[in-house]
Amino acid sequence: MDQVLELQYALDTFYFLVCGALVMWMAAGFSMLEAGLVRSKNTAEILTKNVALFAISCIMYMVCGYAIMYGGDIMLSGIAGGDTLVADALADAKGREDGFAGGAVYSSASDFFFQVVFVATAMSIVSGAVAERMKLWSFLLFAIVMTGVIYPLEGSWTWNGADVFGMYNLGDLGFSDFAGSGIVHMAGAAAALAGVLLLGARKGKYGADGSVHPIPGANLPLATLGTFILWMGWFGFNGGSVLKLGDVASANSVAMVFLNTNAAAAGGAIAALIAARLLFGKADLTMLLNGALAGLVAITAEPSTPTPLLATLFGAAGGVLVVFSIVFLDKLKIDDPVGAISVHGTCGLLGLLLVPLTNSDVSFVGQLVGAATIFGWVFVTSGIVWFVLKMTMGIRVSAEEEYEGVDIGECGLEAYPEFTSK
Repeated sequence: MDQVLELQYALDTFYFLVCGALVMWMAAGFSMLEAGLVRSKNTAEILTKNVALFAISCIMYMVCGYAIMYGGDIMLSGIAGGDTLVADALADAKGREDGFAGGAVYSSASDFFFQVVFVATAMSIVSGAVAERMKLWSFLLFAIVMTGVIYPLEGSWTWNGADVFGMYNLGDLGFSDFAGSGIVHMAGAAAALAGVLLLGARKGKYGADGSVHPIPGANLPLATLGTFILWMGWFGFNGGSVLKLGDVASANSVAMVFLNTNAAAAGGAIAALIAARLLFGKADLTMLLNGALAGLVAITAEPSTPTPLLATLFGAAGGVLVVFSIVFLDKLKIDDPVGAISVHGTCGLLGLLLVPLTNSDVSFVGQLVGAATIFGWVFVTSGIVWFVLKMTMGIRVSAEEEYEGVDIGECGLEAYPEFTSK
């Protein structure tokens, strides 16, 4: 029996690491998507932001974020100090009639690795929404606070079950978010919205008469590649949230999560394509891409309990919603170059509200309170940080730098120098 349990420990740990690597690959997806949807003169800067924010996320979550969210000190204790050791796992399993089936047991180092890439995902959402006009170093300073404090604290109230400022427990209210439609995606969108409202729109985006002037991205093939990378990485995002693989029930759950994740993305893509055709008279590629991502966000809150048909319909609902959300935000003159607030915020809320339809243990009231808690905390605290940065070092580049492109002003180089006329 000991050998079987040790094998299961190893399998669950390895599965966690592989899924974490898939989620880490989503950083490349966000980089390519955002680089494709901004103008060429801003490409190098947004790539710099994405690489830097990932590194900052890893450091800050190690320094303090993981301790705030789950307790323990991963930086000082390392592997041995924070692990659920194999010996303890064996003793615990022997003391239960169900053996090892009561829960996942894996290396805490693998848990940290899996969790830290989720932090980076939340921060990546902010990057695209504030693109083309934000100062690089202001953004990176915000990333320090977001990944070190703001995200970990709301994560402790949700995935770790801590009381919200000692007042109420979201789990007791019937709140559930399987892989992070609200905890990760809506949180990132809330931080992005706070920044965008203080930052303002790009020059020339909106006319004095309220008209909207589209600003096309420079490289739609790159944006398409980014979408497919995100689609692939999402299997680790949702599949890894099952937390284990080493028994029959868990293996079946993982398979269903993969199936539903893929179905929702497909449903979202087709629904957005049709909605764009009906609204604009054309097959809009950017709406198709955002529709696939919207379907993925919508299913993330609960990918294990719907049937594949329901998962497809849930994804389709996200795909339609994201099209109307992008149009609506433009009417409000909220400038989001990549549609991140609509994809991750609006559809993140949708995902939370869909959970009670297939999970009887979850209540609509609990989901609404949870959504309000996450959004309220992240939006208000992010707004405070953005405001402090605006009042001290500024958050927006000058009009001249914006016109020339932030690649030159912030990074001193161009992504496509051979295409620049001299």
